Amino acid sequence: MRTGIIGTGRIGSTLARILVAAGHQVVLANARGPRSLAPLLAELGPGAAAGRPVEAAGQADLLVLMVPFATVRGLLPPHVVQDKVLVDATNAFNGPGAAADPSGRGSSELVAEWYPGARVVKSLNTMYFETLAVAGTVPGRQPSERLAHFTAGDDEKAKEIVAGIITDLGFVPVDTGPLHSGGILQQPGGPLYNRPLTEAQALAWI
Repeated sequence: MRTGIIGTGRIGSTLARILVAAGHQVVLANARGPRSLAPLLAELGPGAAAGRPVEAAGQADLLVLMVPFATVRGLLPPHVVQDKVLVDATNAFNGPGAAADPSGRGSSELVAEWYPGARVVKSLNTMYFETLAVAGTVPGRQPSERLAHFTAGDDEKAKEIVAGIITDLGFVPVDTGPLHSGGILQQPGGPLYNRPLTEAQALAWI
């Protein structure tokens, strides 16, 4: 499976590094164009490629959005992600540290509205990039000590696919439920956001 990542800031670049280290192929895109990704591609090696956002979406089997939430709407033509697993790893803020409140709805529900043909899963948005970089590969960590990444969505098969990637990266997948209620748990202001939790700790919160 080739994973597309749109957004190559600290969190997107970190995800690309750990995916390639786990044997996955990635295709990357950002707002500045493929040439700006040459140093990162050189670091990642033959498991990585780059393109523009539409190209990355078209080449990927699964696509991860790691861009500012305000840029998601209109970022891609909806048909490009038709029937694809689309991981919403964005976080909605009104300002620095101020979580947005989209009238009681989850921000990922809005993403699903903007891309109606996609199989949207909320995931990979709750962990600080420095933790993401190393927490899945800590030597000697017992299974019960592995940190959780969460999945929320209305497509069970899509959540299973994302859970498999989470497992490959050395984390434990925890299903938080449907896109509405489960996504709200994960987004800024929710009890699972930016809290490194083991599976048992996460399930207690849920």
